[in-house]
Amino acid sequence: MLVAAAVCPCPPLLVPEVAAGAAPELDSARAACADALGVLAAARPDRLVVVGPAELSGSYPEGAYGSFRGFGVDLDVHLGHGRTDVADPDSELPTSLAVAAWLLARADWSGTPIEGLAVAEALTAERCTHMGRGVAEKADRVGLLVMGDASACRTLKAPGYLDERAEGFDAEIARALGTADVAALAALDARLAHELKASGRAPWQVLAGAAEDVELGGALLYDDAPYGVGYLVAVWSS
Repeated sequence: MLVAAAVCPCPPLLVPEVAAGAAPELDSARAACADALGVLAAARPDRLVVVGPAELSGSYPEGAYGSFRGFGVDLDVHLGHGRTDVADPDSELPTSLAVAAWLLARADWSGTPIEGLAVAEALTAERCTHMGRGVAEKADRVGLLVMGDASACRTLKAPGYLDERAEGFDAEIARALGTADVAALAALDARLAHELKASGRAPWQVLAGAAEDVELGGALLYDDAPYGVGYLVAVWSS
C-alpha cells in the first residue's frame, strides 16, 4: 500500500557539477527536493520505488549504476546501496533515475530497500495506472519517489519554444499534485503532454494508479519554470 510519495523534477542541472556556474539558480529546487525526501523518509516505508521517465520501460535493482559523463561531468551514482556491474550498458540508469539516485545520496537515504522503475513516455494512461497499482502491492508500506518535468514550452528560449498552452497545462498539474488529485492526474492528456514535452506525464500517472485506494493529502513545495521548463516538487502523505 502506498503510504507517501515525493514528486521531484529530473533535469540533470539539479546536479551542481552538471550545472556548473548556473548551479545557484536551482538551489531552491534542490532544497525543496530535500524537504520532500524528508517527508518521504518520515513515513517509514518498507520499500522505496523510484519512478522516472525514459525512452523504454524497465526495472533497476538497488545499486544500479548511473552516470553524468554524457553531460561532460566525471560523476557516477548508484541507486541506494550496493553496486552493479558498471560495464553492462543495458543496466545503466536512465537520466531521470540517475538524478533520483543523486538526490537520495545527497539525502543520505538508508535503511529501506530501493528499486528503480523506468516508465516509457509513450505508455498510455491505462498502462501507467495499471503499473502503479502493481507498485502499490510491492510491500505493506510503499514509498514512491516520482521524477518528471512539466512542459518545456514556457518561454521563447525553452527547449520546446513557446507554446501558449503550456502555462495552463502546468498550472493544472501543480494543482493536482498539490492536492493529491488522483483523478486529475489519471486524466492527463498524453498527446498534449507529448506536444508540450512534459516528461512527467507517465510517472505521474503511475503515482495516480498507486494512490487509487488510499487517502493521502498533498502539498506543493516548489513551482517554477527556470529555463522555460516547468519544475514541480510535491509531497503526498497521510
